[in-house]
Amino acid sequence: MKKLFIAACALLSLSVNAQTTKEEVLSDLGRTGGVYYAYPVTESQNTPAPKGYQPVYVSHYGRHGSRYLISDNDYTGVRTLLADARDKNALTPLGLDLLARIDTLLLETAGRGGDLSPLGVRQHKAIAARMAKAWPEIFSAKGASLTARSTLVPRCILSMAAFCESLKEQNPSLQIDRESSNRYMPYLCYHTEDHGQNTTDSKWKEQYRKFKDSHTNPDRLVASVFSDPEYVDVHVNPSDFMWSIYWLAADMQDVETPGTFYDLFTPDELFDLWQCFNYVFYVNDGAFGGNGTKMTDNAHPLIANIIESADRALASGQPSADLRFGHDGNLIPLAAALHLKDCDLVTSDPAQFYTKFADWKIAPMAGNIQLIFFRNKKNPDDVLVKVMLNERETSMPVETDLFPFYHWNDVRTFLLKEIN
Repeated sequence: MKKLFIAACALLSLSVNAQTTKEEVLSDLGRTGGVYYAYPVTESQNTPAPKGYQPVYVSHYGRHGSRYLISDNDYTGVRTLLADARDKNALTPLGLDLLARIDTLLLETAGRGGDLSPLGVRQHKAIAARMAKAWPEIFSAKGASLTARSTLVPRCILSMAAFCESLKEQNPSLQIDRESSNRYMPYLCYHTEDHGQNTTDSKWKEQYRKFKDSHTNPDRLVASVFSDPEYVDVHVNPSDFMWSIYWLAADMQDVETPGTFYDLFTPDELFDLWQCFNYVFYVNDGAFGGNGTKMTDNAHPLIANIIESADRALASGQPSADLRFGHDGNLIPLAAALHLKDCDLVTSDPAQFYTKFADWKIAPMAGNIQLIFFRNKKNPDDVLVKVMLNERETSMPVETDLFPFYHWNDVRTFLLKEIN
């Protein structure tokens, strides 16, 4: 009865605070950047393990850290337009100021499209340091077995390097087997051929186009930047311009250059643009009702690797860790397929997407999922596991009498059922 009561409480907790509100998003404008949200955690949450249990293994999947906008053209394209408008005396004082801000930003970002930023390095070093501090039985143990695997993208490779460097700063004797190879892509970055917006016949695209059009209202912003309506009529696509400035605003929290572009927007405008951005991630990678489980099934090869790696690590008897580095498009379906609290909520109503799914909660820059394993010192077959999303303990729909800890055999059975 006690187990059933606790399990019921855990399931009830899945619905508590599940709804994301507009007020919650706008309480930190960085959240309107969606997956550009800079990693917010500065301290891990760690409930002490039950008496008699010792940490023995960490299984981890982390998104790369903060990065620059994906392409240099994301900076230079809008800069070219503004410079031309300046030369034709078509900018307001705010427009001239905007151009000057972009020129300052370009001193840092030029040639770095898609690259890991210095903040991204610091994020992963800090996460690794907290991990080592939390589990010295693993990361300070003599003969610990550690592997690190990354996708082929440089920002992921450099995130892995920063993470491993930090672990070795805590314990210089650590040996970490590091690789970035096509060999590991089938589970680090798996996507089906009909993945999301890459599909020409995606049923959601027309519905999304209408949603985006209705939530992109650029006239006020354009009028505040350009002083000549005729210039705008001939040279400016108002919607594209608004989105270009939105990307700059979203990514400023991830770079070293001080400043902001948020002042060019109203809170309602930022919220509406974020809804569009969030919409794409929900449909492409989340539990969107129109997809069934098509997109979250993309995490199944990764879950299979998590199970296989845990079985191997636990059988070895050595303190160990498997560290994996990839992308938001892998972390989001993993959280949904693991059925982490509030990460698998389903709706097919675009107006409700943001209430059921918030990309910044799951996959901020350097977002991560960690499974920490604990072994009973007196009974080696008795293994507990807890799950952490962005270093915060979270729940799964698995019965337990020790929350936030679960019996690994129960979780393993649950995960095998999920992927089969």
